[in-house]
Amino acid sequence: MADTFASLVETFKNIGVSRAYGSPIQLGGEEVIPVALVSFGFGGGWEAGQEGASGGGGGGMVLPLGVYRNVGGQVAFRPNTVVALVCLVPLVSAAGAAVRKAIRAAKS
Repeated sequence: MADTFASLVETFKNIGVSRAYGSPIQLGGEEVIPVALVSFGFGGGWEAGQEGASGGGGGGMVLPLGVYRNVGGQVAFRPNTVVALVCLVPLVSAAGAAVRKAIRAAKS
């Protein structure tokens, strides 16, 4: 088990940066470089005893943040609006709840 885990760690050691920024591609006359948030993790463990057990697992996620555009030598970041909205919903909800509680506290 330890050898398998060590080989996984070595395989994924430097994969984050190479996956966060994709290879440049031509799209509609523009050169774009995709940008993403890449996260992954692994875990494992065992229990010492007469009936020793072991286990492990892993998981990951990729969140497409947007692209860098290169048009005529000008580089600009264009965000993925759907992901931006999805990420802002919890923030706006929490801010709204905090304001509501502050108003209720001020009234009492």
